[in-house]
Amino acid sequence: MLQLPKVIGHRGAAAYSPENTLESFREARRRGATWVETDIKLTADGVPIVMHDESLKRTTGVDRLVAQTPRAELPAGVPTFEEAIACFGEEGLGCNVEIKPCPGREAETGRVVVETLRRCWPAHLPAPLLSSFKDESLAAARAAAPEFARALLLGKFVEDWRARVDAVAALGVNTNGEKLTAPWTCAIKDAGLVLGVYTIDDPKVARVLVGMGVDVVITDAPDVILAALA
Repeated sequence: MLQLPKVIGHRGAAAYSPENTLESFREARRRGATWVETDIKLTADGVPIVMHDESLKRTTGVDRLVAQTPRAELPAGVPTFEEAIACFGEEGLGCNVEIKPCPGREAETGRVVVETLRRCWPAHLPAPLLSSFKDESLAAARAAAPEFARALLLGKFVEDWRARVDAVAALGVNTNGEKLTAPWTCAIKDAGLVLGVYTIDDPKVARVLVGMGVDVVITDAPDVILAALA
């Protein structure tokens, strides 16, 4: 049974440490988070790494596409997914694993992510949650390893949201908290689904969203939101 916390650190604790780094995950734990969210892509040679963007430039200064960079040529400080999982094991962190495929690698990335989780996820940690904006990634993950819970990522309300959730057998929806409406919140909750929102750093907004029925708040500042919701 998946048990999610009220607050998840976005890319670790991105308000305080460089996002999606081992230090950011450790900082999230120091600031009270029990779960973090992270993004997984594949290198040119198929190694799953922790990276949000298609390019390495914004976070590392290296102007190369992830999909064209082999693992051996990655800039220092970019962790592999296996290294991140080892860090989670050391810190006692659960994880919302966002499958963030490079274009054209949706199914492949979904499969590699769950294969890595099956091989490396520590038994003492809570079961992870998979999420993705890409239905194909979640479908591939479900086919390869149906035991991992899934949430569909949606940037805003779309008319076919329920059909898409059902198609990948997701247990929840993660969406942009600033665009979440009360009617959609009610529809999600009436459907018996878990509702997560990103990326909420304002304590007042977090309290309002939880009051509306949001289950999980993903934030760059987990200590601030934890205090607000205490």
